[in-house]
Amino acid sequence: MELKGIHHVSAITAKAPANFEFYTKVLGLRLVKKTVNQDDISVYHLFYGDEKGNPGTELTFFEIPMAGKNREGVNSISAISLRVASDEALTYWSKRFDEFGVDRDEIKDRAGRATLAFRDLEGQRLILVSDRKNQGVQGGIPWTKSPVPGEFGILGLGPVRLTVEDPLPTTVVLTELLGFRRAGEYASEAAGQPDIVVFETGEGGSGAEVHVEERHDLAPEQLGRGGVHHVAFRVDNEEELREWIQRIRAARFANSGFVDRFYFRSLYFREPNGILFELATDGPGFDTDEDILHLGESLALPPFLESRRAEIEAHLKPLDTKGE
Repeated sequence: MELKGIHHVSAITAKAPANFEFYTKVLGLRLVKKTVNQDDISVYHLFYGDEKGNPGTELTFFEIPMAGKNREGVNSISAISLRVASDEALTYWSKRFDEFGVDRDEIKDRAGRATLAFRDLEGQRLILVSDRKNQGVQGGIPWTKSPVPGEFGILGLGPVRLTVEDPLPTTVVLTELLGFRRAGEYASEAAGQPDIVVFETGEGGSGAEVHVEERHDLAPEQLGRGGVHHVAFRVDNEEELREWIQRIRAARFANSGFVDRFYFRSLYFREPNGILFELATDGPGFDTDEDILHLGESLALPPFLESRRAEIEAHLKPLDTKGE
């Protein structure tokens, strides 16, 4: 029983319309599901991904309109990576970001890969990472209707960076509980701080890595718009998920138990530094309740919320996603 890699990452936005414009029209991702936060049905939950929203390609956002600005710090998911096929793609993206006025850094090496860091309109920290040298978990397939040419399109999620003051308890959870293995290290971008350590699971590679950054110069993060809520790791099926639930309980971690999210099944728990982890099944998938050609165009509700559709729609601000 082994985790297959990163399943999805969920972040926070205060403005769903602007978020939709940026992630579909600038980054060229497909909105594969427009639904609500199942734990707070008054707000949108938007899922972006490749052509089908395959596991490992899903970047999701909870809309919290009154959310304050994220205050960066330790005990956090401090960066999300998105995979592209080649180093040449990063040159394309540098020019595209300049055309759209996107805040970006220069191309640089991280963990032996060419990368390009940038921020969205709310300061969300993102890193494009080249798959030119990648071996391991395969990326997804860019959406054919994307405004970005296919050869430069985003293939899915790359490494997720965790920033903590004390890396030992996080490392123990990753390696001894979740089965990750140490795969290397690289220099921190913060002066005088320890190297960032790379852990991988499953087939390894960019789509199966967690990077643990140790920082002693930061206060705890205060989560808000532009911050990351949680990271989910891939479990093959529901049977394996139930085995993972028993393993997490046996390790005496408080957890959610089995949660049916309709599009996948989940378990949630916090590692000792307070970062929220989710284990999520690869299926059933986002075409369970919508035609694959029309994903994300209408508000989708799981069956257990369908009877409340009128109430839910009355409280949501319209978000026009048809024809995108």
